[in-house]
Formats: sequence, C-alpha cells, structure tokens
Amino acid sequence: MTAQELLLLILLGLFVQLLVYAGVGFYRHWLAYLALRQQAGARPGEPVPEPEPAPPAAAPAWPGWRPFRVVERRAEDRAGQVCSFLLAPVDGQPLPACPPGRFLTFRLDVEGAAKPLVRCYSLSEPATPAHYRVTVKRVPAAGPERPPGRASNHFHDRVRVGDVLAVQAPSGHFQLDCAAPGPVVLVAGGIGITPLYSMLCAALAARPEREVWLFYGVRDGREMVFGAALAALAERHANLHLHVCFSRPGTDDVAGRDYRHAGRVDIARLRLELPLKPFHFYVCGPGAMMASLLPALAEWGVAEARLHYEAFGPASLARPVAGAPAAGLGVRFERSGVRADWQAGSLLELAEASGVKVESGCRLGCCGACQTAILAGEVAYEQHPEYEVEAGSCLLCLARPRTELVLDA
Repeated sequence: MTAQELLLLILLGLFVQLLVYAGVGFYRHWLAYLALRQQAGARPGEPVPEPEPAPPAAAPAWPGWRPFRVVERRAEDRAGQVCSFLLAPVDGQPLPACPPGRFLTFRLDVEGAAKPLVRCYSLSEPATPAHYRVTVKRVPAAGPERPPGRASNHFHDRVRVGDVLAVQAPSGHFQLDCAAPGPVVLVAGGIGITPLYSMLCAALAARPEREVWLFYGVRDGREMVFGAALAALAERHANLHLHVCFSRPGTDDVAGRDYRHAGRVDIARLRLELPLKPFHFYVCGPGAMMASLLPALAEWGVAEARLHYEAFGPASLARPVAGAPAAGLGVRFERSGVRADWQAGSLLELAEASGVKVESGCRLGCCGACQTAILAGEVAYEQHPEYEVEAGSCLLCLARPRTELVLDA
C-alpha cells in the first residue's frame, strides 16, 4: 500500500466518523423533538393542539380591602435591598388557603402621592390560616427618567411592625398544582424568586417525592434571596435539583459553595442540564430574561399548555390573542389630549408609550387600578379579568381596541 493510498484511507475513516457523529447528534435531537411533542399530545407532523381557554376566575376570598397588621419584617439579602413582611388579619379570622404563586394587592398612603398607590406583591411562602408573607425589593432610581419605585421604597422606609395595611384578597393566574405528580421546572430571575419559592415549598410539602428543578439567576451573592432556606431544602430533598447561577460573581463568592454556574439562566443552560421528561415550566423574572427565554422554550418544543409564566415590574408578556383586532386603530386619551395608533399590546402599554400617565398595579386584570372610563368605542380582552369592571369602563392592562376608541385618560 502506497503512502497516498494510506492517506486516502485515513481521510475516508475520518469522514465516516464525522458522518456517524452527525447521525447520532441528529438522532438525539429527533428523540428530544418527539419527547417534547408528546408533551402536547401531538404526533410528528401534526399541529400542537391549542390549550382550552381558562375559565372565568372565582370570586375573591373577601370583598374589597381588609386591614392587615405587620407582625414581622426581615431582611432577606446581604445587600439589604430585599425585605419580607409578615401580615396577620386585624380581625383575627382565619385566612383562606390559596394556591402558591398568587399575589396580594395593597393600597398604600405614600408620602407626596396625590392619591393612594395600588401595588401588587407575590406571596413569598405558602399561605397559612394565621398570616401571609410578601417580599419586596427596593427599586432605586435609574437615571433622571426612571425615579425610584415609590411603593417599594415606602415599604422599606416607612412600613414597620405594628403598621396596618389595606389588602385585597389573593389573586392572579400564575399558580402551581401541588397535587400533580409530574416533574416541574422553576426558573427565577432576581426578585422573581418570590412566587417560585412559595411554589417550591408547597410542592415539596404536598409531594415530597416530586421531582423539582429550580434554576435561579442573580448577579452575585449579595443579591441572592432565600439562599440559606434554598440550601436547606436541597439538603433535605434529594429530588430537588438546585441550580444557582451568578452572572457576575463577587470576589468573595465561591463556586460550588455559593453558586453552581457562572453566567445567566438561559435556554442553553436548561438544555444542558435537563433530562428529557414531560416537564411543566414555571418562569418569573425581569423583562429581558422573559423576552429571551420564553420564545426559546417554545422553539425548543415546550407546549404552550406546559409553559406558565409571570413578569414583574413594568414588564408585560401577553400571549397571542385569537381574533385580535387589526393594527392601526386610533385611540384618543381625552384628558391628556393625546392620540395614538394602536399596533399591538395592551392599552396600558400604549398609554405609557404615548406619555399618558395612568395608574396601574398588577397589570393582570386583578386589582382594578387601571380602570378607565370609555367615552366612545369598544374594547376586547385577551383574558377574562378577575376584577369586576364597572359598566362603561375597561381595564387598560388587558384591553385592546375593538373599534376606534376615546378614553377618559
């Protein structure tokens, strides 16, 4: 055999190895595709069935505002920017149970505000008959165009043990079925850990054997919330897979002790760590994380019925609405003297983008803070509001224009 023939045989062998490697890779991706398609009950080549629309929400556990007393407040992070508030009803009556993931709506008398502010904060531990808990992150100023959060700073600077706050009953659509046996993935960014920590505790209490994966991303150890509690849960439950990610670890943060991965929580991390199982995904975090991760999960093949999420702060991530009105409808905000053409998103987003000041709270159709009178025209809703809307009004956070529209804003 000549040297030239030997070289050709070597090259041929390398080429065959490359073909085998590519074939194995394709086969593995095909198996992943089939597994994820099976989550939605669809066969290859068939469309994923649309989830059934959610039924109208149940009536709230109590009407209107109920007084709660702050019985404890506790710092939850090393930076001192996150604080929990334990709330007990002033009337002493037992509190109703509610699914983990719900939030409370507060009416706050904030110094310097012309009227009370309405804000919503997630329950950060499972509800008990004696108390609820919320955990609030201080929102600092971010330049002249983004002043500090009035409500969060009010909580940190003014709300003390013994103070009484006006609270609406737990509400929201983001919730975990604790009785279900299937595996679940929780993905949190920053203060988005609050509802997911409640879900985690409730899920493990209801079914200690349930497989749960938690991916939690923060900047560094100073910003981590519930760190000791999460470590203790992972120590007690072998089926809890805890993946803490620091995007910018501090000099005193130690890999393997304080965090598991350096970097952000993204689709590459999930695909690398997760086995192929019919997971339900629950995601909560800042807008940037949600905007990148949710489409990536859908592209990976996670069925819409298995993808549950909630954005916090001003972020709004609405699901597509079947039969949505055509873009270009004119909306006039009468008191502000502003006219804008609606293209997509909610009327609340349109108002904010047009410089129209509108009060808002939950941004989910639960608190009623953005209720606005309709002077002319009609609106449509992307989902049934929990709040009972007054006749002739709409909730801007869920509403889209059905026709040309004039609003009292």
